[in-house]
Amino acid sequence: MFLLDGNPLMNPDFGLFLWTTGIFLVFWFFFIRAAKGPIKDMLGKRNADIQEALDEAEKARTEMANLKADNEKMIAAAKAEQAQIIADAKATKAQIVEEAKVKAKAEAERIMANAKLEIEAQKNNAISEVKNESSLIALAIAERVVKKQLTNAQDQETLANELIDNIKF
Repeated sequence: MFLLDGNPLMNPDFGLFLWTTGIFLVFWFFFIRAAKGPIKDMLGKRNADIQEALDEAEKARTEMANLKADNEKMIAAAKAEQAQIIADAKATKAQIVEEAKVKAKAEAERIMANAKLEIEAQKNNAISEVKNESSLIALAIAERVVKKQLTNAQDQETLANELIDNIKF
């Protein structure tokens, strides 16, 4: 406390107050005159930088909106292309299945026709064989009957002459 008692700066009076205020105002006047230009330039530059940043942000926002719209268009186009590819694949599948059905039907008809021809040929062969066998059997039977009936030479000669007369060349 001894410092406070004798120090004139610690005991302000009206003159000291006036001088301190005057010096402060003079200093403040010169400081404002000296610093006003650079501060004004700095604030103007700061405002310009902020405006430029805001413009760039708006430009970036606009570009992002355009990119988003372009992406949506590309996605829609890709989905449409995908749907077209799927539709084409289904159409191709249906066409291949239809062609396979037609080919299978034609092949089945060809096989059936070949089978009918084969059956007809075998039927004709069987009929021929039956005719041949039956004619051989009939010939054998006729031979036995003729041998029994034509026991003498005169009957045999008469029959041979009749058969020769009936044969036409």
